[in-house]
Amino acid sequence: MPAPSRSKKDAPRAWQRMISGRRLDLLEPSPFDVEIEDIAHGLARVARWNGQTMGDHAFSVAEHSVVVLDILDHLYPGTEAKWRLAALLHDSPEYVIGDMISPFKAALGVNYRDFEDRLEAAIHLRFGLPPKTPKVIKRKIKRCDVICAYFEATQIAGFSHAESVKFFGRPPQDLEIAIKPLPVKQAQILFLDRFETVLSQLETR
Repeated sequence: MPAPSRSKKDAPRAWQRMISGRRLDLLEPSPFDVEIEDIAHGLARVARWNGQTMGDHAFSVAEHSVVVLDILDHLYPGTEAKWRLAALLHDSPEYVIGDMISPFKAALGVNYRDFEDRLEAAIHLRFGLPPKTPKVIKRKIKRCDVICAYFEATQIAGFSHAESVKFFGRPPQDLEIAIKPLPVKQAQILFLDRFETVLSQLETR
């Protein structure tokens, strides 16, 4: 005997209420339900390395995103403002889904990536970016992301230099980054301030 079909009333909830009051559909996210304050609030409370880091505060995805932008500015000076904004927002879907470590993402497979891509597209459209970042820009941002991970690994996540080089490669010799985890509110303000700076540059062009 076939199982009874579920009505819409019985369907599991597939949206999240944000701190702004917005209700974000997780399966079909709309740019109209994306707010930068929600992103900053969420990313400042998501810990890199699943929180397994040294110090009194977790190193948040919000602060990581700012450092990645700083690295991009160092390695690729003159990058267009819209791609600098894309770098700052490169982990923005994590304000909803959290920061899953790479091995776990690989284990989940392509369905997770599709979900992440839909959410990223909605965020990009909300702030005037193309839904998909061009591959050449994506590669640059990824390089900066991996370099940031090297410094995080060696300074706060307990990796030796040799381990970090094995997993993340050697950073450029002329680049030194100090990883200093901030309290949640400071990380949130830092992210919002950098967003407003980059957005203002984008709007004046």
